Amino acid sequence: MLRILLALGLTTIAAAAPARPPIAAKPIPFDAARRAETARYAKRHYGLDTWRLEHPRVIVEHYTASTTFSSAWNTFAADAPDAELHERPGTCAHFVIDRDGTIYQLVPLSTICRHTVGLNWTAIGIEHVGTSDASILSDPRQLRASLALTLWLMHRYGISLPNVIGHSESLTSRYHRERYAPWRCQTHADWQHADMVRYRSDLLALARSERVSVSRAGAPISSPC
Repeated sequence: MLRILLALGLTTIAAAAPARPPIAAKPIPFDAARRAETARYAKRHYGLDTWRLEHPRVIVEHYTASTTFSSAWNTFAADAPDAELHERPGTCAHFVIDRDGTIYQLVPLSTICRHTVGLNWTAIGIEHVGTSDASILSDPRQLRASLALTLWLMHRYGISLPNVIGHSESLTSRYHRERYAPWRCQTHADWQHADMVRYRSDLLALARSERVSVSRAGAPISSPC
């Protein structure tokens, strides 16, 4: 049968699933009290009375603005009111990628993590140890790990390429929502659009090299801010 199909030119290369990259478990404390804080946060900001992350639709890339994994871990573990917005739960991310390319998972993917105003209800957060977009883009080990993790998460949850965003792009996400008016235009400067254009191009190149199908549905929207 294969010979017949080849002769007729009817064979196609089946889409593949990306391999799960090596991930080291390094959980931060996330007890019942912190889950309750998260549920109250989700209720105030999204109208959702839950701490559970269900059907994530967005992946947000960040950098830690620090130079060590331990400093990022300690910040996320503290569960202190954040210095900028002064609200609990404390900030966190699902993953932190160290400068040597080690991927650490801090929070289960079934749990809302507070990393991006307006998107925490539906977004997976990935932090990179570093102080600029350029520091990650110029580090082959860290970038390679980041792309592998992001592609694996995209495939696992059916997240399209335009919904892999930098923190600075949060206001143009079609999934952005914020009930608290003073925060509706709040975002951060990490992972600027130009750098994310390159990142998404590298991500698409990796997907093609591994024969992984990637959706391009869901273009960004205009920011109301």
